[in-house]
Amino acid sequence: MKYIDEFRDGVLAQQMAASIRAEADPARTYRFMEFCGGHTHAISRYGLSDLLPDNVRMIHGPGCPVCVLPIGRVDQAIRLALDHGVTLCAYGDCLRVPASHGLSLLKAKAQGGDIRMVYSCMDAVTLAQQHPEKQVVFFAIGFETTAPPTAVAIQRAAALGLDNFSVICCHVLTLPAIAGILDAPAVPLDGLVGPAHVSIVIGSQPYEAVAERYGKPIAIAGFEPLDVLQAIRMLIRQVNAGRAVVENEYTRAVEPAGNRKAQAAMAAVFTRRETFEWRGLGTLPDSALRIRSTFAAFDAEMRFDAPYSPVPDHKACECGAILRGAKAPQACKLFATVCTPENPLGSCMVSSEGACAAHYTYGRR
Repeated sequence: MKYIDEFRDGVLAQQMAASIRAEADPARTYRFMEFCGGHTHAISRYGLSDLLPDNVRMIHGPGCPVCVLPIGRVDQAIRLALDHGVTLCAYGDCLRVPASHGLSLLKAKAQGGDIRMVYSCMDAVTLAQQHPEKQVVFFAIGFETTAPPTAVAIQRAAALGLDNFSVICCHVLTLPAIAGILDAPAVPLDGLVGPAHVSIVIGSQPYEAVAERYGKPIAIAGFEPLDVLQAIRMLIRQVNAGRAVVENEYTRAVEPAGNRKAQAAMAAVFTRRETFEWRGLGTLPDSALRIRSTFAAFDAEMRFDAPYSPVPDHKACECGAILRGAKAPQACKLFATVCTPENPLGSCMVSSEGACAAHYTYGRR
């Protein structure tokens, strides 16, 4: 299968790993952060860490869209379902994220909330069309990857004149999060593996300012094991040469300028929030999106007067530290004991892109 079998070739992986071991300077330690949760799962699933020399260390970053969502945002969605009686639509990963008072969206559904899993935001628009008597709210989360579909859904609802559809907009932005990590790194970083799907949308050019400002090389990579290994080799070569530029390993999907149609849709519907709270990273300026005033009728926070209230994380949960790269999942005392995918205490164990879920699922414990 093109772009699958070729990028999962075990012989080539061993050869590439041998090249990495040969090029890595034994006198130094390389610390690279893979920002994207998809890369974290690829590294765990294919055992890529076992192929790397001991002085090349991969550190998990805050690239899981469900993981970085603070508890208060989940509480906000639950309040709309239970207190305002809306039909709340959300992606499956969101349903089991622990919220306040022992609740989650799934448990709120068990208490009588009309909460539904959808595969796309257009499912929520269709539901609003089919049930004009219901107020349908879509819980929109994710990075630049999922923001364009939400923008298109809002534009579609506006074109249809739907007055029973709205959105809780919790879309976050990649570059401010990277800056937040590099401004106060939990551990010294020598380079970044740039996200794949986000980069398809925004392109490779926006990372150039980050590489120049912080003096850190960035290698954008696809999700297959050979993609990730090649990106790691690119970073090692840059570090050895004292360079800090953006390299694009994922040329089969990522262009320098990105997807202009997706960018135009986002620009038409969204503008930046002045501040937004992230799990693990705190409150970051200009790091998330809100709905423009021209589409204010579709802003659920305004329609239902449902303001955001911050809520502290579970005291024993280390998700925040894991998202910053300060700790590995195994360093959490709850990991694989009290906290499992069947009984998650933190969001990193819930999502299909969460670091804890990756380590648990693929036996890295």
